[in-house]
Amino acid sequence: MSFTSAVARPLALALMLAAAPLGAQEKAPPKFDTVDLTYEKFQLENGLTVVVHEDHKAPVVHVAVWYHIGSADEPTGKTGFAHLFEHLMFSGSENHRTGYFKPFEQVGATDQNGTTWNDRTNYFETVPTTALDMALWMESDRMGHLLGAVGQKELDTQRGVVQNEKRQDENQPYGRVEENIQVNAFPFNHPYHHDTIGSMKDLNAASLEDVKKWFTDHYGAANTTLVLVGDITPAVARQKAEKFFGDIPAGPPVARQQPWVYQRTDSTRGEMVDQVAQVRIYREWNVPQLGDAETPLLGLAATVLGEGKTSRLYNRLVYQDKIADSVEVGVEQFALASLFELQVDVKKGVDPAKVEAAINDEWAKFLKEGPTQDELDRAKARRRAAFVRGVEKVAAQARILAEGQVYRNDPGAYKIDQQRMEAATPATVLAAAQKWISKGDYTLTVKPGTPDPTKDEAEAEGLASAPGAPKPVMPEKRVYTTVKSDVDRSKGVPEVNSFPELNFPTLQHGKLKNGIEVVLGERHAIPVVQMKLLFPGGYASDHGHKLGTASFTTGMLDEGTKTLDSLEIARRRERLGAILATGCDLDNCSASLNSLKSQLAPSLALLSDVVRNPAFRDEDVARIRGQWLAGIAQEKTEPTGLALRTLPPLIYGKGNPYAIPFTGS
Repeated sequence: MSFTSAVARPLALALMLAAAPLGAQEKAPPKFDTVDLTYEKFQLENGLTVVVHEDHKAPVVHVAVWYHIGSADEPTGKTGFAHLFEHLMFSGSENHRTGYFKPFEQVGATDQNGTTWNDRTNYFETVPTTALDMALWMESDRMGHLLGAVGQKELDTQRGVVQNEKRQDENQPYGRVEENIQVNAFPFNHPYHHDTIGSMKDLNAASLEDVKKWFTDHYGAANTTLVLVGDITPAVARQKAEKFFGDIPAGPPVARQQPWVYQRTDSTRGEMVDQVAQVRIYREWNVPQLGDAETPLLGLAATVLGEGKTSRLYNRLVYQDKIADSVEVGVEQFALASLFELQVDVKKGVDPAKVEAAINDEWAKFLKEGPTQDELDRAKARRRAAFVRGVEKVAAQARILAEGQVYRNDPGAYKIDQQRMEAATPATVLAAAQKWISKGDYTLTVKPGTPDPTKDEAEAEGLASAPGAPKPVMPEKRVYTTVKSDVDRSKGVPEVNSFPELNFPTLQHGKLKNGIEVVLGERHAIPVVQMKLLFPGGYASDHGHKLGTASFTTGMLDEGTKTLDSLEIARRRERLGAILATGCDLDNCSASLNSLKSQLAPSLALLSDVVRNPAFRDEDVARIRGQWLAGIAQEKTEPTGLALRTLPPLIYGKGNPYAIPFTGS
């Protein structure tokens, strides 16, 4: 079979399907592709847990080191210590005192960073297979040979960096919301009462002795998980883990915080004034932690209530009542408790009380009726598809396996959640929703204006201590031993003198009878097909005309066709587990499709209908225009948005096609 016919056949099929009644394609329930992350897990004699997953599609290995210590473990008066130490561990180590990133930059490492969250601190990078020894040397040197490189100068420098990061976060629109919600969601004696970055006061009070004790108490090998994913085998992983990490002491046992959901019964409220463009309403409920049987059910409830255009609240507030510009509902999952959160941007000029009344009405209907079978099926399809496409990169695979091991002592714990999701019924989702999101909410309204720091500080104390806090539990006593290492660290970082050959897919070229050029690159790592229709002429082509026309027009393509309205397009996309997007950059506009392989034909048909038959209905134009204007107003309150709007004319000069806002709006 020639390439041209091989490519043209699915495209031609899509065109025929698009011309036919689309409903005919929806009768059979879709069969979804799956991906299994097989792994091997072992533990070194010093207590270091190692998880290995083989993925040989590219000559790279992702290295992830997860320390089971986070902001939830910080005692009173030492908030922000976990995050501060994350920064200190980038300052250098005893055997490599220069910049931590330089060796990785020289080998082209990607996905490199370190992060701190409530329950863990992690470091990660993706390196060429030939640079794996270098990466493991660097990670093991800061785990086992750090404190000699941390002095007052390093502490003061990184303290300043963290404090500036806090200022940057708070300078963003709605940037002080997270702290407000946490202190009002959890009592003073709950590990989640304070946010990860901590307080300026506690950061200023951190002494060199304090931070060194924090490290020796929590960063031993027995409190750490090493995940290796990519072009590696378990046998090689074991040999290298023992070589580089086997001589690092286990460290003292670390007490484990225990789940404490702290479900509230009363409805409480707060108000904040910030330099924002429009009123935003937040609402939060405390719900069960990662690993609880009801957490996946609540995730499905969140999808039905407020994830995407077809959700109950988006439909009601944005489409029907036209009183909001955006709606989001989701579950933020942690090891001790999770947060079920609603966020609504109130349309300018609308009374927030009217929006809240509509929210309450839809919430009550859902708590009475639960989701329909179709809503639940679409929610499951979205989540299945998101997982399949989400694990294409080795970094994402490592994160899933690490979360399972660190939080639940099971790298394959994601399968349990998937099984619970698949078993969910409208009745079980309704029961979970009635149990957890029918009472005990905290509502925060953020209004435009000039912030009052004095008032914010007074409100930041939040809830008082509460009874019922479970005590941390010490791990089972074990005797750990180290092995002698043959790594001579005095020689410094291992040199990387060779790099693996890259095998890019051979690009195949063809042309359809109507003149469309087709380029195909085959890769069969996951059952997903990525497609993009590219059109020359992006928003730089607005030069001399109405700015924003290109982006606005292209963005309208998936808002309705001659036979499908905006909501039906979204419903079909969800049932197929597809991602369909339209938009522009400076020089091009595009319509893209990310489809599961098993759903390619109907997904292509939907893309074809969107591109060939846009309707541009007046009501859709009016709705998107309102959201667009609200987005522009938001850009003008956000530092990066302001820069993208202001700098191009200054850089390129008047009359240049690029002298326009780089946001495209």
